[in-house]
Amino acid sequence: MSFPRILVSCVGLSIAMLSSGAALAEFPDRPIRLVVPFPPGGSVDSVARLVSVQLSERLKQQVVIDYKPGAATIVGAETVARSTPDGYTLLLGTSTTFVVNPIIYRKLNYNADTSFDPIGVLGSNSLVLLANQGVAAQTLPQLLADIKSKPGTYSYGSHGTGSTVNFAGEMLWNAAGVKVLHVPYKGSAPAMTDVMGGQIPLSFDAVPASVAALKSGKIRALAVTGPKRNPMLPNVPTVAESGFPGFRMDSWFAIVAPKGVPAAARQKLVTELAKTMADPGLQEKLVNLGFEPEYGAPAKYTESVKADTVTLTPVAKANNMMQD
Repeated sequence: MSFPRILVSCVGLSIAMLSSGAALAEFPDRPIRLVVPFPPGGSVDSVARLVSVQLSERLKQQVVIDYKPGAATIVGAETVARSTPDGYTLLLGTSTTFVVNPIIYRKLNYNADTSFDPIGVLGSNSLVLLANQGVAAQTLPQLLADIKSKPGTYSYGSHGTGSTVNFAGEMLWNAAGVKVLHVPYKGSAPAMTDVMGGQIPLSFDAVPASVAALKSGKIRALAVTGPKRNPMLPNVPTVAESGFPGFRMDSWFAIVAPKGVPAAARQKLVTELAKTMADPGLQEKLVNLGFEPEYGAPAKYTESVKADTVTLTPVAKANNMMQD
């Protein structure tokens, strides 16, 4: 090859490398889609809206929420898992998405470990054990004593078989050595209606969804299932405080991307999400929703998936939660 050709080739290669580097350095150069696998209006939606506004400001590009509800978050998770791994499609999922579904469904078109690149854990929602006014017990120890003295008379409602609240219930009853009949509902609202109306004595639900119902006086909170008291229910003890040290069952939230996002784009998302979640104003707004912000780097996602899978798999097997 002659000198001019070598020169032209080197110049062309340099231009291509500079162009490629400039394009990557400019990430993101168009709006980012944040898939929320729940319908609008719930606690996950509220968190997504607040975080997306702050993250948009950090990235200097709009983060647009795209609702893909259905099949216990499976529809949204599969949508993101199949998306182009360029950093422009993200998923805000929960422990239901990343832990519960892989445990209870034998056939999924996504894998929590191999289908996603974690961007960060946002925090968690505690669950709360609710009792209607027909239940005499004022505390969890009193309730458990009554259940033991009247075997076969208590039942509790959940969002459905295999839901996080179903797991919370079975973990508690197993720890206490009691049997309580599980009554699965198709979602939070019908379960809440029946516990308030006296059709079932007990139920578990997320703290944000329970606060308004508690104000009615028709139900009361006996314990929260998170590791610490919830700011929205400061006078309600944790299950751990009520005689079960180490007990924890909450719903944690995380943002992930499809597997294979370019390293520079992924690092940009990780860095800006960490800064977003560190904002005191955002944290205050999230706490006011009953959410417990606690940012975790991508490694925290991996640790949480592994730890929760080890904890919850035996519960699912013991209570026949596995489904095809």
